[in-house]
Amino acid sequence: MAADALFRPFSFKGLNLKNRVVMAPMTRSFSPGGVATEEVAQYYKRRAANEVGLIVSEGTGVGRPASLNDKNIPRFHGETELAAWKRVIEAVHEAGGVMAPQLWHVGAVRTRDPEWAPPGPYDSPSGYSSPGKKFGEGMSDEDVADAIDAFAQAAAHAKALGFEAVELHGAHGYLIDQFFWEGTNLREDAYGSKGLPGRARFAADILKAVRKAVGPDYPVIIRISQWKQQDFTVKLAHDPKALEGWLTALTDAGADILHCSQRRFWEPEFEGSDLNFAGWAKKLTGVPTITVGSVGLSGEFVAAMGGEGSKPASIDELLRRLEREEFDLVAVGRALLQDPEWVVKIREGRNDELKNFERAAMGVLF
Repeated sequence: MAADALFRPFSFKGLNLKNRVVMAPMTRSFSPGGVATEEVAQYYKRRAANEVGLIVSEGTGVGRPASLNDKNIPRFHGETELAAWKRVIEAVHEAGGVMAPQLWHVGAVRTRDPEWAPPGPYDSPSGYSSPGKKFGEGMSDEDVADAIDAFAQAAAHAKALGFEAVELHGAHGYLIDQFFWEGTNLREDAYGSKGLPGRARFAADILKAVRKAVGPDYPVIIRISQWKQQDFTVKLAHDPKALEGWLTALTDAGADILHCSQRRFWEPEFEGSDLNFAGWAKKLTGVPTITVGSVGLSGEFVAAMGGEGSKPASIDELLRRLEREEFDLVAVGRALLQDPEWVVKIREGRNDELKNFERAAMGVLF
């Protein structure tokens, strides 16, 4: 299929994109001590120069002591750290790009380096990293309030630095998602509930605080998922009604765009319809959505992280769904990580030049 649908402009709330391609956030750990380097700036600039519509940065830590589980993941707070991000966005703008930082708190997730620990206690709703697995203590009321404020401060910094939008990481079993998940959120206060909309209050309060910090016209994206890194089979919402209750709580609180993570974008979310996660989210809320999950590659992300390579794959099914407006934007991860020219090659029909993804690509900044 011709890729025309992928190259139509997209405008929403002051976010003006040349096409529908989003660079998905991908953790890189190339920022020593949490400070993004010039190599990081050039890494993003190369994608902007090669026509990525919207770049979403790797996850960046908000201002809580244990918001990150790796000392070389960039932080989005502190004078030195923010000055480094200023250089990143300047480099992206030099190439005509548009960018949003992803704001992240990993919650109750163990550190990658056994020789390093974060400078403070881990945050989690109830002291569990997964159902039944104790991991520290649950957050106090003061901890919750401080975490909400940390996201809002980071969003304000993003706007002040010149980023065109901001994304909150609310997926994959990290802190915000741990509040969504009944198996890890056992709280009996206002941030816990038997119902999913009630457990969404932490995210909703973050969204409200972020909205207050950036104003009504600044685009706010939230990334969400049903699956968790702790359990790929989890579904927070088992039917459209439950999904609507969850997502409406987020859009009512200020989410403008829903970034809907699946391991494989083509899989239907519920029986009886071929709509994927992003398709259902758009149908139920009416807000723009981003689909993501193994776009342009034969193998999915989790297997790739285990060492399995992936070959270029047809995007015809993606284009069909985009043409019928099932979703609005398409996030591309590993294909863009391996090859900064992926978008240009797709637009020009240079499919024979598309590259295989190899896990070794995670160890370098192309």
